[in-house]
Amino acid sequence: MACCHYYEFSAAGEQVFAVDVSAIKFGPGALCEAGADAAELGLKRVALFTDRNVARLEHMATLLAALREAKVDTAIYDEVRVEPTDKSFQAAAEFARSGDFDGFISLGGGSVIDTCKAANLYSTYPAEFLGYVNAPIGDGRPVPGVLKPHIACPTTCGTGSECTGIAVFDFLDRKVKTGIASRALRPTRAIIDPTCSYTLPAAVVAASGFDVLSHALESYTAVPFSRRPRPQSPALRPMSQGANPYSDIGCEKAMQLSGRYLVRATWDASDREARDNMMFAATLAGIAFGNSGVHVPHGMSYSVAGLVRDYRPEGYPADRPICPHGISVIVNAPAAFNYTSSACPDRHLRGAELLGADTGDITSADAGAALALHITRLMQATSMPNGITGVGYGPDDIPDLVEGALAQQRLLNQSPRDITRDALTGIYRDALNYW
Repeated sequence: MACCHYYEFSAAGEQVFAVDVSAIKFGPGALCEAGADAAELGLKRVALFTDRNVARLEHMATLLAALREAKVDTAIYDEVRVEPTDKSFQAAAEFARSGDFDGFISLGGGSVIDTCKAANLYSTYPAEFLGYVNAPIGDGRPVPGVLKPHIACPTTCGTGSECTGIAVFDFLDRKVKTGIASRALRPTRAIIDPTCSYTLPAAVVAASGFDVLSHALESYTAVPFSRRPRPQSPALRPMSQGANPYSDIGCEKAMQLSGRYLVRATWDASDREARDNMMFAATLAGIAFGNSGVHVPHGMSYSVAGLVRDYRPEGYPADRPICPHGISVIVNAPAAFNYTSSACPDRHLRGAELLGADTGDITSADAGAALALHITRLMQATSMPNGITGVGYGPDDIPDLVEGALAQQRLLNQSPRDITRDALTGIYRDALNYW
């Protein structure tokens, strides 16, 4: 590791990185083993979190049959909101408090898994809602102890939430996304069954896939762990510790798989090779960024999603405006990576290469532009919106978008290049449109 110039050690700098991972099982049919996993964990009565769309699918019947076979009493909460809010988190927590559950299971996308994490937290250690929410919006209070077992079963090939200690939501009063981050939130087990992705519409696969891509690329280009000051105690080592040799492994493979399979998985639901591999890429990227952290595109995405006015994308609930997480991230990504590239051009160039770009004649000085161009081409190939203009924003919205992003210091501090108000203003301006 000492030969890798990205991780240069100093006397006062960090020299240790930590690896925290959920117990994972992956493969077609894995969902059938959920009952056995619950029984192995000693669970007798569980709260099963899902949303109304997933509740009607075959995956739910499969999961319920497995739980019945294992004689696990199950209460279903199917009121999870896609792109959850502080109010929907609190409603889920109230359900969890009222049921005398000894464990939790989530079946759905990142919204479902994150809601289940929050319900587990607030029912196990009740507190004022903002107490656990990330600063500066909340108090950022540490989780007091171990949570009840949580088996996460993702149905989308994107968030990687089954492997992270992060739960994200829209804070309605501030019109911005924020979240709760703690190692304690990481699910106990993750059951990843790629057959769950076979029924996803194209738009959802594309949005989820770009979340994978950006998780991996942001984690790979994040400030290195060795640049942080050494903590006074191991307990003070942050979960988002910066890029490290372990996270690099998952990032590189996740980018390679995303570059190879994202477009195929989007447009051909029968291409099981592509959808299986995107599901695997999502898990790899989740493990990686769960141990390193993401930075500018995700930090910018929280205000893009939180301030949305009229955007209603295909494949998502049409009853309200919504900017799905993967879309709110990727509309910023080309401009953001073009900005951060000067801090570690070799990593940005390597990212472009792993995603499938021809980098043979590209110099380090042009790494950011080459990476941005390749991401843009993937966006065009999957019918993603053309920058933030494509989801309803214009130049006059940039000041408000900047304010929302500045509240995401936990993410922006992971950037390899300093992020100021002026920098964010320029990046949002560059993200207005790409073609």
